[in-house]
Amino acid sequence: MTPAFAPRGRSTADDDAHCARGPVADDSPRGERWPRGFSRRATMRISDVLAALQAEFPAVTHSKLRFLEEQGLVEPTRTASGYRQYSPADVQRLRFVLGEQRDRYLPLKVIKEKLADLDAGLDASTQPLIPTVISRDGVTAAKSLSMSVRAVAQRTSVDESIVNDFVLQGLIDTVGNGELAPWADEIVRLGAALQEQGLDVRHLRALHTAAQRNADLVEQVVRSIGRPGSPATQAHRASVAAEIGENISQLFTASLRQALAEIR
Repeated sequence: MTPAFAPRGRSTADDDAHCARGPVADDSPRGERWPRGFSRRATMRISDVLAALQAEFPAVTHSKLRFLEEQGLVEPTRTASGYRQYSPADVQRLRFVLGEQRDRYLPLKVIKEKLADLDAGLDASTQPLIPTVISRDGVTAAKSLSMSVRAVAQRTSVDESIVNDFVLQGLIDTVGNGELAPWADEIVRLGAALQEQGLDVRHLRALHTAAQRNADLVEQVVRSIGRPGSPATQAHRASVAAEIGENISQLFTASLRQALAEIR
C-alpha cells in the first residue's frame, strides 16, 4: 500500500476537505499551470485523490489516473521513493478532464488542447460546445445541440441539396424533429471537400461503413465492463470507448500515411 505523506498534525481527510473548499492562496509563483489560486502542496496520495473524486466520478480508478498522467494531462510530483503525490490543484485539473470526458465526450487530445489554453490564460468556456472531429484526434461528439439542415449548410458553406443528399445516403444521423446530429457539420464539410477532390457518395458510404464497423468493435469491447444499467458503468464505458476510439483513429491515420507514402 502506498504510504501516507501528510504533514504532522494534518490528516488526509483535511487535505480532501481543503480541496473541496475551493481556491486558496497559491503557494507557487505566478505563471503556473491552470488552475490558478489552488494550493500546489503535493500532500495527497492517489487513494486520497480517488476518495475526493469518486463521489462525482464513480468510475474513476487508479489505472485511470495513471493513464491521464501518461497522457500529460496531470503531473503529480514523486517522492524519493517514487510514490505519486497530488496537490489540490492537481485534483481540480483531474476534475476538469473527467468532466469534459463524461459530459462532452471529448477525446483526450482535445481536452489537452483546452488545458493548454487555460494554462495560457485563455477562457476555455468560449470554445465551441460541439467538438471538432479531426482525424488525428479520433471520432467523438457532444450528446446534444442538434442542428437543422439549413443551419448546417450555412455553417459549412455547402449547398442544402448536398446536405440533404448526405442525410438520404445515411451519412448523417437525424434526431428528433428531423434535425441533424451534432457532428453533422464536420461530416458535411469533409464529405463535400472529398467530393470536390473526386470521390463520390459511394466512396463516402464506404468510409462511413468502416467507421460504423469500428464503432461496433468498440462497443463489443466495452460491453463487458461493469454492471449493466449502472450509471457508473455507463460513464466508465463511455470513457473507455472514447480512449479506444482515439487509438483506433490514430492507428488508422498512421496506417494510411504509411500506405500513401508508397504512392508515386
